[in-house]
Amino acid sequence: MDNQHKVLINELTKLLTGGTAHASFHDAVNGLKPELRGVKAKNMPYSIWQLVEHVRIAQWDMLQFSKDADHESPKWPDDYWPKESEPEDDDAWKGSIKQIDDDLDEFIELLEHSDIYQPLEHGDGQSILREALQMADHNSYHIGEIIAIRRILGDWRT
Repeated sequence: MDNQHKVLINELTKLLTGGTAHASFHDAVNGLKPELRGVKAKNMPYSIWQLVEHVRIAQWDMLQFSKDADHESPKWPDDYWPKESEPEDDDAWKGSIKQIDDDLDEFIELLEHSDIYQPLEHGDGQSILREALQMADHNSYHIGEIIAIRRILGDWRT
């Protein structure tokens, strides 16, 4: 891997993990009071739990699409959003967070060991680079929503 490629992979990794230009996923969810996970703020269509699950499902789908030609994506939009406003229990919350972390780690590993420019054979022009940018864009959008809801609920640091 040449130096320019290493620089690009490092910058993409920073973009995916957050903390430079925007808050990280963990910044957004750490310290959230458990009783607020399922609250829908006024005029908001979803709870923080639904956002977390949506991030988990969409990120998992992008990872699977990137590495498995036989992967079938969930039905859009129904299967990308949980119906339940709150997690079943603390284990469900922790499990969702863990899968987000594990899938992101796996995607970064794929990013580091792939020809990121090569179109995926099973796609219609997508590449690992495109999936990385889409994942970062998607996740950062919803991280911002989580923080906005926490602000509305009075549960965000000032």
